[in-house]
Amino acid sequence: MIDAPGTIVTLDGQYALVSMDETGCGRCHEEGGCGGNNIGKMFCNAPRTFRVLNPGHSTIGERVTVVIAEGVVRRSAALAYGLPLLALFAGALIGSVLSGEMGAIIGAIGGLTCAWIGLRFAQLRGSPDKRTQPYIRY
Repeated sequence: MIDAPGTIVTLDGQYALVSMDETGCGRCHEEGGCGGNNIGKMFCNAPRTFRVLNPGHSTIGERVTVVIAEGVVRRSAALAYGLPLLALFAGALIGSVLSGEMGAIIGAIGGLTCAWIGLRFAQLRGSPDKRTQPYIRY
């Protein structure tokens, strides 16, 4: 499980909006820490707020721990980066075979557009599986 501390800002039915405290894993001061938390603070000063499941019905202002299952972030990142890259190469290859260099350019743009539409549709549809959503540990 991956967890991070935060504070509940607002309640929204079975969800809560949680303002997160850290911008990394929080192991910057430990030996072998990468310092990502320090870099995150440099580029993102505004508090980050996320909508997460609130199974324990925590209240506004309460300090909580937000948890997400192992592998969910990795799979999401692979999909968000891998699918567009694969679509770019596939579109360029198909376009190149059909119409040379100009076809490769148009195919690459078409592949990226298809990937963007697919990811956007998946985002709007949302994940009905509650196991893949972050939640508040109680």
